[in-house]
This record gives sequence, C-alpha cells and structure tokens, in this order.
Amino acid sequence: MPAVMRWICPRRSGQSWQEKVHNHRNREKANDGADPVDTDASHNQWPSDWKTINWPSIRQQVRRLQTRIAKATQAGRHRKAQALQWLLTHSKAAKLLAVHRVTTNRGAKTPGVDNVRWRTDRQKLQAAINLKRHGYRPRPLRRHYIPKPNGKLRPLSIPTMHDRAMQALHALALAPIAETLADKNSYGFREGRRCADALQYCFICLAQKASAQWVLEGDIKACFDEISHNWLLKNVPMDKRMLKAWLKAGYWEKDQLFPTDAGTPQGGLISPILANMALDGMEGAVKALGQQKDKVHFVRYADDFVVTGATKEILEQKVKPALTAFLAERGLRLSEQKTVLTHISEGFDFLGHTVRKYGDTLLITPAKSKVAAMRKKIGELIHSAVGLTQEALLRQLNPRLRGWANYYRNQASHQTFGKLDYYVNGRLWRWIKRRHPNKSKRWKLRKYFSASVHRGVFSVRLEPKEGKSRVLSLYHTVSTKIERHIKVREIANPYDPKYTKYFELRRCWLWRTLWSNPDPAWSPKSLDAL
Repeated sequence: MPAVMRWICPRRSGQSWQEKVHNHRNREKANDGADPVDTDASHNQWPSDWKTINWPSIRQQVRRLQTRIAKATQAGRHRKAQALQWLLTHSKAAKLLAVHRVTTNRGAKTPGVDNVRWRTDRQKLQAAINLKRHGYRPRPLRRHYIPKPNGKLRPLSIPTMHDRAMQALHALALAPIAETLADKNSYGFREGRRCADALQYCFICLAQKASAQWVLEGDIKACFDEISHNWLLKNVPMDKRMLKAWLKAGYWEKDQLFPTDAGTPQGGLISPILANMALDGMEGAVKALGQQKDKVHFVRYADDFVVTGATKEILEQKVKPALTAFLAERGLRLSEQKTVLTHISEGFDFLGHTVRKYGDTLLITPAKSKVAAMRKKIGELIHSAVGLTQEALLRQLNPRLRGWANYYRNQASHQTFGKLDYYVNGRLWRWIKRRHPNKSKRWKLRKYFSASVHRGVFSVRLEPKEGKSRVLSLYHTVSTKIERHIKVREIANPYDPKYTKYFELRRCWLWRTLWSNPDPAWSPKSLDAL
C-alpha cells in the first residue's frame, strides 16, 4: 500500500494518529509512575464472550481511575484530572461498563430514532468496541411526551442506544469531579444519597424550638429545558467537543427536525450530572447572605429546594433576589407559581411529604395528594381486575403497596398506612362481591381469607407442581417498621478512599446495628477517620 494511502485510510483502532499521540501523552501525565496495566484497562484484550466478563473486576478498574480523578480534583490538579478523564473514556473496562448500564436499565427496551436495540450478547460486545471518539456524531433525539400530575405534558427526549452508551461512558469520567465540587446539602442524582437524606436534613433544621420559622419553597421553571448551553460549555470540565455535540443534536418530532438552543435532554444519561453542576454553588450563594442568627439553611433535591430563615423579610428581601441572580447567569428562573413563602406552622410539601410543626413538635408525614394518588391507582387496579385470579391480583398489588410503604417508612407514616390498608381491604371486599354476588358472606370469607395463619387476611394457597405449598398474602403497609433514617454525612464522597468503608457500611443491612453499638469503634467520629 502506498504511503499516502496509509494516511488516508481509517485505522483499525478507529483513532487518528493525532488521537494516538494525545492518548499516549495523557497516559504518561496521568500515571505518575503508576503501573499502566493496573490503572488503565485499554491495554487488556477485548473479551471473547459477553457472558464471561468479570463485572466486579471491571467495576474495580473503573473505580480506581475515578478515585484518581477525584484526588486530582481535590488537590486542584485540573490538568491531571483532565488527562485521567481521557484515559477513562478510552479504556475498555469503562466502555464495557457503559454498555452494561445502558442494556440493563429500565430504558433498555426503548429505541431512539434509528429504532435499534441491543439484545444479543454479540450486539452488546460489538457496541462496546464501537464506542470511539473519532468520527462520532450523535443522532437527533426522539421526542416523547409523558403526562404530569397537573395534567400537562413533560417532554422526554430519547437518544439512540449508541448515544446513550457514549453519554454513560463520559458520565463515568465526569461523576467524580461533579461529586467533589457538589454542594454539601444537594441530594438528587448523587451516588449514596436519596430523598430520605434531604428530608432528614429538613428535620434537623426545623425540629428544635429555636429553629427557623419561615421557609422558602423553591422550584426552578423548566430546569432541564432552559439551562444555558454557553454556561455549560464554559464551566463543565469534560470533553467540549462531545458536550457540544450532545447539546446541539436537535430532536425529531412528527417527521421534522427541530434545533435545541438551550437545555439538556430529559432522557440523556449525562443530563442529571450536567443539571447538578449547573445548580452547584446555590447553597454557598444563599448562606453567604445571612449570619448565624438568621438561621439560613439550604437543602436541594434536583431542581426542588428549600431555604429556611428566621424571618419572612430575610427570605423575601435577601435570599430570593440572590437566587434569582444566581439562576439568571445559567439561563434559569424561579417558577412564580411554585416558589412561595410559608410559615412552618402551616406546613409545606417537599418530595412527596408534608413538613409541618404542631406546637413544638415537627412531623413529616406523607402528603395528602400522594396518598390520594396512591388510593386512586389501587382502586383502578382492583376495579379492572374482575377477570384476574386472586393470585394474579395479589402479584400486582403487593409490589405497589410494599414499594410505596418503603418510601415513606422513615417518617411519621404509621397512621397513614393503617388508613390505606383499611381502604384496600374495602375495595377487595367489593371486588369479591362483584365476582360472587350470590354467595354467602361465610363462603366468601372461607374462600378468600382463610389460607393465611392470620385471621382475616386476603390470601391464597399456592400448590406448585413440585415442592411444598405456600401461602401468598396481601401485604399490609401497617406492618412496615417505621425507622428514623440516618442522614449521610455532608462531606462524604463515594470516590474518596477515605469514605469507602463508610459507604460500604451504609449499604450493609447491619448498618443500624453497628451504629447503635456502644463500642466506640462504631461511633460517628471513629468512622470519619476510616
């Protein structure tokens, strides 16, 4: 082959010679004497079969590089962090993990505009091999609308499987930086944090007699759809070419291509991280306004946030203008309809809960609107199940009841659970009477409520072809144990080796036993030293 053709023809690796040189230089910068075989999976061979991949080893390789990115960010070595990001996005382990995430999440069966889905192991392995920066150009998003509780429609933009995998790959490299620079009391879309942590922080800030009495309930209008592209491209520390390509990909609706001039697509895997990074710094801007006597505290979950204050004037004259200015820089604005000032005695709704103070007692209970929505769903499910067997009905009811109860089990929900169980039993009794209008009450009780050892429980005995029979009973939400949630530490970073043991303990089912152990080895102070 002539020498000129070697420069024109694409390389077998999919990378140009400039990217080869750039990759080599970044690897030398990032390693700092470390063994490249231990830190970068790009030197390993591709696996021959998808089923033979050792996923714990793959995750360990990726986590090792993510830890080094977080360390470099903490030390202010941004060039090294950038070089490590390049290494991670070009490693085989990260590419395999990105495809694994895309093909195992809930959207794995939803295609993009190309109508392509990765189903077979061969397709998944080939997809990982095809994740290359050189020559990459994202396809337009497929626009889909889902109903909102207020009756409006929420736009959902769905990328192709290949674009989702590329976003997941770069999200692995961006997440350690986003986590290191994040606000302390931001709890949405972050590893190791959840809604219960945000609610527990609300309890800490408002439960005492001397706590703040006024609350600013904040909501950002169309947060994902209005974030400024210029701000993201200027401030997000990632591959600018890739980021700009995703932001400007456009969306396809009714056989027509529309441009995207602002916002990040709801449906993209990297969008939650971008939105969080755009809103990080809000807590510092709010807390810099007041003194300790002003009792200004801030808690945020995604685009919903709460700010406390000693007086209404502090929140109205200082905090709200500062938030408006902070968001304006990012092309965002507060929703006038949902941003209100509330006294704690009147209560406010946050993350599906009602936070309200009765005298000197603060109670966090399930919001009435969420209870009504749950009762409506259960009623519709039972009403439409006339032709189902008792077993089929229970298999649909139990997961919904158990999941709903588990979400609310960390707050004062016992009374609400009892009322919900009473409603469910009433609807089930109506279901039985519709099925057997001519049978006596004793016959109905014997047929539908006698299988369980507990009297009066809606249950059925299952007789499998092999093995012993067992009883399938209705899940009673009132049997869910109410436990106070232990809030995650504000400064804890899952990518910091200092907190690896801490997050392992939080994921362990023995966490509460260890926490309540009188042994000082398990005290909060000792865990900080791990």
